[in-house]
Amino acid sequence: MSLVDKLIRQNIKDLTPYSSARDEYNGDNAIFLDANENPYPTGVNRYPDPLQLKLKVKIGQVKNIPYENIFLGNGSDEPIDLLIRAFCEPGIDNIVSFKPTYGMYKVSADINNVEYREASLTRDYQLDKNTILQLVDENTKLLFLCSPNNPTSNSLYHDDIIFMLENFEGIAVLDEAYIDFSAGRSMLEELFNFPNLVLLQTFSKAWGMAGVRLGMAFADREIITVLNRIKYPYNLNVLTQQKALEQLENAGQKDSWVKQILSERDILRAKLSELQEVKEILPSDANFLMVRFDEPKVLFNYLIDNKVILRDRSRIALCEGCLRITIGTPEENKILLNTLKSFFRY
Repeated sequence: MSLVDKLIRQNIKDLTPYSSARDEYNGDNAIFLDANENPYPTGVNRYPDPLQLKLKVKIGQVKNIPYENIFLGNGSDEPIDLLIRAFCEPGIDNIVSFKPTYGMYKVSADINNVEYREASLTRDYQLDKNTILQLVDENTKLLFLCSPNNPTSNSLYHDDIIFMLENFEGIAVLDEAYIDFSAGRSMLEELFNFPNLVLLQTFSKAWGMAGVRLGMAFADREIITVLNRIKYPYNLNVLTQQKALEQLENAGQKDSWVKQILSERDILRAKLSELQEVKEILPSDANFLMVRFDEPKVLFNYLIDNKVILRDRSRIALCEGCLRITIGTPEENKILLNTLKSFFRY
């Protein structure tokens, strides 16, 4: 019995998926009288490819991975939700993760009526491996990890991730939304060594495409097949697919943005360190800094009043007193610093 056969919900296994008109013919040069579309060309009058073949092939070339091992969703939130729906029986199964981390794992679990169990990170923001495994029982289907982690901004130790993959018998989901900003290597190179690994990446960060909502999941083909069976038929629209293909042709621009963001991250860190009111700046492998202040809420509100918008993470465990600062353009970072100095009366 395969891992998927062991873990999948019986009703999902028995499901007859919806078959769209475009599932029956995959091509461009034809007379399409099958899907009740408006026949007059507007550029978007036809339904999109439900499996996004052209886009997956291009992503596969960039990532050096077969397109059959790729699922594309409406942001990474879609595969997160689909994995829970496919493998977790509501009211019976559970998910294990750690805190603090990306909040949508728990929200998606709650929406699907699936118990969500959390182990705290260590004081240096790393996995407490034994505590996590102690939360696992026979009904634990999914393990969610995030590296580099949001909001703590650090990468998890590579060996710890490997340990979890080797010792967890369910499906381990590793979210690498910020991997392009990390000095560490992606776990994508380990994908075919671990059939229980689902790797999430996104176009929202380094690729500069948060507005189009495009997330990627890389996994064993059997897991990808399950996700394709239960997704909405046309989950990615034509414009999203076109825009992503255009952006992938200009990967050099993405690399240039990453280089500049990392440079600005170093500059901003140095400038913030000069402010005596800054109590701590957490190490970062992401495109943001977690910065600790004595009066974070008062400062946060002052910045909002001056149209500088940060994220208040000060009441989250292990992030007490911290504001999360996304790295902006050089001009935006200067405005932030000047506004901070104004608040501190420099």
